[in-house]
Amino acid sequence: MQNQYPKHANQRPRRSRVKVFFAWVFFLILAVGGASATYMYVQTKNSLDKTYSAVNQTHKTTITSTKPISILLLGTDTGAFGRTDTGRSDTMIVVTINPKTQKTTMTSIPRDTLAKISATSSSSSSTQKINAAYTVGGAGTAMKTVEKLLNIPINYYVTINMGGLRKIVNALGGIDVTVPFSWTDSHTHMSFKKGKAHLNGKQALAFARMRYEDPNGDYGRQKRQQQVIQAIIKKVNAKKSVSLYKKLLKLVSNNMRTNLSFSDMLKLATDDQAATKNIKKTTLQGVGAYINEESYQVPTTKELQKISNQLRSELGLAQETLSNTNTKLNKLNTAAGFDWSGDNPTYTLYTSDSTSTDTTTTTTEAGGYNTTGTGNGGPSTQPMQ
Repeated sequence: MQNQYPKHANQRPRRSRVKVFFAWVFFLILAVGGASATYMYVQTKNSLDKTYSAVNQTHKTTITSTKPISILLLGTDTGAFGRTDTGRSDTMIVVTINPKTQKTTMTSIPRDTLAKISATSSSSSSTQKINAAYTVGGAGTAMKTVEKLLNIPINYYVTINMGGLRKIVNALGGIDVTVPFSWTDSHTHMSFKKGKAHLNGKQALAFARMRYEDPNGDYGRQKRQQQVIQAIIKKVNAKKSVSLYKKLLKLVSNNMRTNLSFSDMLKLATDDQAATKNIKKTTLQGVGAYINEESYQVPTTKELQKISNQLRSELGLAQETLSNTNTKLNKLNTAAGFDWSGDNPTYTLYTSDSTSTDTTTTTTEAGGYNTTGTGNGGPSTQPMQ
């Protein structure tokens, strides 16, 4: 059964695991950048120039009024709770913007998705949760990891930290959302009642980051985060205030990094404005599984192929059969009897492509262990050297 989320007996939210994603700030920039440039071009440019940070990449492209592009939105856990370290991107969203079809897609990738981290050297590459990619090598590594996972080019990135959420929402006078069900957050102890609600910055932070009280786990959280994105866009578009634009620009410049230049942002805000008003949302679905007693989301090969096809189509690319670390591991686990419909089964990270039942197969478990097993016996766990 897909959409499972592994449960732990003593499941307690920790700061390192209860994070919020700020993808909506990207759309805020499009609205603010385009609108404020009309009133105060120089100040807008000076503010947004501060957010520029280049990365090593192979798929950067020129933004035009006819060519589709992809942007990886990253939300990090730095900038709040006193955090100043690199942190992790606990949720990723792949955005495609197609000016020809006038459509934007947002594809969320859960933080616990199993993926091969594409690092700058083979020694630092590993297969683990995808939110580790940002910690390993920053935005550039995160982009490469997503590219290989879904077989798509990533043209740009936008990284937002969680420090600016409360102030930005407060600057807008709050946002309006629909609470999907009633809950009390075990981390913040804040309560939400099902139905329409007006949230201030503190409430919006709690609304967007709650995970453990949601029966759909991280998938439910992603839907709430996407709802916040649309609420922000609506609020910004409704306001026409130079003083507000100045305040938002300052907050954005302090809490965002991107390889989009100021001129790129203006092109997006003008040439692709129609496309950003038609947003389609989806999520890469996974099967809840354990690797060395740690919970993961493992997308099936069929699901990966489906998402890859959708994104490549939006980018005007031909469909290709997906072949990567995930598909190879899925094939080996299926041959070994992995139950894709089971209740959080154990998934094995093989380091050998061998599928023979009469040869020794070496596997790697999350958490620093090698397991070696033969076709006749089960795997035995040994510490990695």
